[in-house]
Amino acid sequence: MIEIAIVEDEQIYKDQLTEYLKQYESETGEQMHVTYFPDGAEIVEDYRGGFDIILMDIQMKYMDGMTAAEKIRQLDQAVILMFITNMTQYAIRGYEVDALDYIVKPVEYFSFKKKIQRAIDRIPKKQQDVLSISVDGGVRKLPLKDVLYIESIGHNLRYHMVNAEYENRATMKDTEDALSQYHFYRIGKSYLVNLARVDAIQGGNCVIQGEALPISRQKKKEFMETLSRYMTEVM
Repeated sequence: MIEIAIVEDEQIYKDQLTEYLKQYESETGEQMHVTYFPDGAEIVEDYRGGFDIILMDIQMKYMDGMTAAEKIRQLDQAVILMFITNMTQYAIRGYEVDALDYIVKPVEYFSFKKKIQRAIDRIPKKQQDVLSISVDGGVRKLPLKDVLYIESIGHNLRYHMVNAEYENRATMKDTEDALSQYHFYRIGKSYLVNLARVDAIQGGNCVIQGEALPISRQKKKEFMETLSRYMTEVM
């Protein structure tokens, strides 16, 4: 799944880019998840990373795309930036934030397809097996295979890794949705577990590296069925 952000304040271009991405998906079989932001200020505020590609309009009301890109680049060195503009003189400034390319308005599909393909080709393959979280000073990328389980603590999530722990402000629901395709399962209100890391089921608990995590009564039957299917698939 390729994670794309569209930062665009004009509805006509937002709709056009959405249509082009759907057409590209249909033609190539790529799977994309698109998140929309109406202004540079919106994406910069509480930036958490996780995007593979950001399509950024340059001229916006509250925070222009170049300023937003500069702030994002300070936090995230890996994301691919592409500007959308009708003012080609901004292209030179794009090099300052290591932008890959720029798309000129009005946008034509043939040109867009070539540029988006170029961007996709730059995405590291391992990126799709990594969870990006915001931490003090930037973005940390967590290899999913090393995530044991994720714990909800107040308004924060704590990521229990093989040899470390990290914490950030995020919602369990959003994280559950993002990781469901990677064989993570929510066993109750507070715990999202990596099925690959489950060592045993003892009574009403899921055991991971010696830690017993309670399984809610409502989830137990479905969890056992999901775990059984997963074990069958990987054996």
